[in-house]
Amino acid sequence: MAKKKTTAYVCNDCGADYSKWQGQCVDCGAWNTLAEIRLGPVSGAGGRSSTGFAGAADGLISTLAEIELADIPRIGTGSAELDLVLGGGLVPGSCILVGGEPGAGKSTLLLQTLCKLAETHSALYVTGEESPQQVAMRAHRLGLPTDKLQIMAETAVETVCGTAARLAPKILVVDSIQVMQMDDIASAPGSVSQVRESAAMLVRHAKQTGTVLLLVGHVTKDGSLAGPKVLEHMIDCSLMLEGSSDSHFRTLRSHKNRFGAVNELGVFAMTEKGLREVSNPSAIFLQRGDEVASGSVVIVVWEGTRPLLVELQALVDDSHLGNPRRVTVGLDHNRLAMLLAVLHRHGGVMVGDQDVFVNVVGGVKVLETSADLALILAVISSFRDHPLPQDLVVFGEVGLSGEIRPVQNGQERLREAAKHGFKRAIVPAGNAPRQPIVGMEVVPVRKLTDALDALG
Repeated sequence: MAKKKTTAYVCNDCGADYSKWQGQCVDCGAWNTLAEIRLGPVSGAGGRSSTGFAGAADGLISTLAEIELADIPRIGTGSAELDLVLGGGLVPGSCILVGGEPGAGKSTLLLQTLCKLAETHSALYVTGEESPQQVAMRAHRLGLPTDKLQIMAETAVETVCGTAARLAPKILVVDSIQVMQMDDIASAPGSVSQVRESAAMLVRHAKQTGTVLLLVGHVTKDGSLAGPKVLEHMIDCSLMLEGSSDSHFRTLRSHKNRFGAVNELGVFAMTEKGLREVSNPSAIFLQRGDEVASGSVVIVVWEGTRPLLVELQALVDDSHLGNPRRVTVGLDHNRLAMLLAVLHRHGGVMVGDQDVFVNVVGGVKVLETSADLALILAVISSFRDHPLPQDLVVFGEVGLSGEIRPVQNGQERLREAAKHGFKRAIVPAGNAPRQPIVGMEVVPVRKLTDALDALG
């Protein structure tokens, strides 16, 4: 008889599995990302598999029309920004993964949320990295109510699931998934096998009991979530808490959400009393001086379900290197190179011998193409040393042929800019409002040359 394989190799980047180790993953092309995992026992044809589903028994089948479309009740967290990112609150039976750099505030955010929810819902906080005394000291320092929240220091997943089955909490927090381990897996905690199987057991418990499961995840040096890629497929919602060490602002972004909008953004401020939500993020990111220097322009980006005004800065300077530098913070580096080529070809402005630095103020990462036109105008402003008006707002996508393409939710962006006191806007012609906006002059442009002429 052929010998049964007890190990496999899984790519940490894409989740592809192989029967033996190799240097490069064929599916995604990444090098040295294959990690060994141990395969669990496989049952016979009539028993249950390791996933918990019946092998021979038939499942219940129904048509889509027979399924009752009842609204799933959500549990409010008490934080408007967190509820916005989640899509309206916590969904019973869902699994939410919260990732971020060390010190970003993941444990603080979840501890604040759980202490408030414990007043009305049963909650259990499982800490695997800190002692209960350390968590209690943090809660006392933040001034949180501590008389209702249940806490347990444990790393064995079997014990966690057994305790959760006995206490039946509505909300379960596991901090963190990288330190959890199962007894029947020989590998060390944090390995691909342990993270994968531990998360699968916790998610299975949450689905069967209707418990809200919140997992804390670490990130790698490149900023991606640590652990196998299959971990992101198991969960329902993936949140990433970001923020630099020199700023007290934190941004919470949803990268995956089965119950709400993707790329939703919530803004928090780290204070002595923990994370405090910022109700008007645009006002925070628009703290400009009385005299605006050249190369500064305000853009309106669309984050999830709401517009957000941020300041984009560009600096163009003579280069003393053979290859001029192109540096971006908060924007795509390759897109900057493409837009500079479009500016030269269709705008007649040559910056090939100049160093170009672009920065989005406040640490916000702009992931959409609506910042193309604003980036080009900021580069021209810095190159010519001609400041742009303080009451000007710009957005629009720039094509390779120099055309200005419309972006989604143009009317909502203009209304948000008018609410913050902006008097003039340069936008694509496809986003020009049918009805004039009170107090705002909208300049529609179709080509890059039209936008350059609008600057005067």
